[in-house]
Amino acid sequence: MFLDDKLWTGNIFIGGEWRPGRGGAYDVTEPATGAVLGRIGRATAEDVTEAARSAAEAQRAWAATPHTRRAAVLRRAAQLWTEHGEEIAGWNVREVGAIGAMAGFALHVAEQECYEAASLPARPYGELLPSEEPRLSMARRVPAGVVAVIAPFNVPIILAIRSVAPALALGNAVLLKPDPRTAVTGGVTLARIFEEAGLPPGVLQMLPGAADVGEALVTDGDVRVISFTGSTAAGRRVGALAGEHLKRAHLELGGNSALIVLDDADVDKAVAAASFGSWFHQGQICMTTGRHLVHERLYDDFVERLAAKAAALPVGDPAREQVVLGPVIDAGQRDKIHAVVTRSADAGARVAAGGTYRDLFYAPTVLADVSGDTPAFREEIFGPVAPIVRFSSADEAVRLATASEYGLSLGIVTRDVMHGLALADRIPTGIVHINDQTVSDEANSPFGGVAASGTGSRFGGAAANVEAFTETRWVTVRDEPPGYPF
Repeated sequence: MFLDDKLWTGNIFIGGEWRPGRGGAYDVTEPATGAVLGRIGRATAEDVTEAARSAAEAQRAWAATPHTRRAAVLRRAAQLWTEHGEEIAGWNVREVGAIGAMAGFALHVAEQECYEAASLPARPYGELLPSEEPRLSMARRVPAGVVAVIAPFNVPIILAIRSVAPALALGNAVLLKPDPRTAVTGGVTLARIFEEAGLPPGVLQMLPGAADVGEALVTDGDVRVISFTGSTAAGRRVGALAGEHLKRAHLELGGNSALIVLDDADVDKAVAAASFGSWFHQGQICMTTGRHLVHERLYDDFVERLAAKAAALPVGDPAREQVVLGPVIDAGQRDKIHAVVTRSADAGARVAAGGTYRDLFYAPTVLADVSGDTPAFREEIFGPVAPIVRFSSADEAVRLATASEYGLSLGIVTRDVMHGLALADRIPTGIVHINDQTVSDEANSPFGGVAASGTGSRFGGAAANVEAFTETRWVTVRDEPPGYPF
């Protein structure tokens, strides 16, 4: 088997070898059943030091590798996502709780990320500059060196590969720290993909661990760039620590994205988009539609139809049943979701559907009569909850949409596309979808948010990736040294 547990059981991946982490090992569990799926190694700060040193040594040779060879490794990695897709998807379903559609989407995006990255080594890597001196002057893009990628639990393949693939393609070495809860899907899988694709030993290392491992990655002297995806609170700590050590940190953080349904929208189509936006992958997506802003003319109809859809959606174990929603990741996340729903109901919101759970299976939930002071309006829930707010004018919709510290994604449903675009221009976000919900991802498109959602579009697309994972170097060349007055 591709993910042969004889390789990774109790191990981490350092210097091209699977070996025990200094922190021991821990169980990999299935959220839907609590079953133990295997054991994986736990890294320590000492492992990070060793891995970073090894990566720095391997990176120099990898950066000097002909661009055609680096591109070939990325193309082969892309093919392997398909060749081993069934096994990888099975782990995504069981370890993460993804339904089959989400597992398949992750495979597709991972494949495309690798193909997109494979084009980067052959792109122009600099430009000629005019100079008032008799010399050739140029700006060159060179690899940053060692890149630390810290990825979360919710969509572990996509949120790791979108940094790992371009960083490798551009000649860097990568230290990958997956979330310990999903370290097989988001860590072992990537290490095995690139190991089989022919990446030289040491260029990619995989270090599952807790916050101490993340801190060690940010502060290690051999690491030059940090790519972090996770909560805004954790991102602020990463950004502050990176700044203290004078390192670049690309931060893709939380969201509380709004879907605006204008008064001319088709209600059935708006409800279909809204349900997917809030409940796909149990709402555990940074772009999840966290606030539904609906014009008062459509409001009651929208609430009724969305609640009816919620009641009809099957929830259960995606490995054994045909369901639309699987389990949330753990009891801590479930309790956080339920606390927000409960506090919102106490504050006056009406639970129109859901608001209940069994084990880690949280029912798709609709909250009506939500105001700007309701906890479900203000906070990122990261669960299958759809808070609905009434508005009466475009100006009020803009005010509600901007009444958040986040600025990741925005959806607007309207028959007047130009009006939708004009409205979007008044709402600061990194992503806008007219006549669609807020969740989407394509490998060739820039991705990122503003304000508390992160440091902008540093993922996706050639320009963003080159900016994220290279440094600019000024180089001049003369025929011979000039004369100087002293």
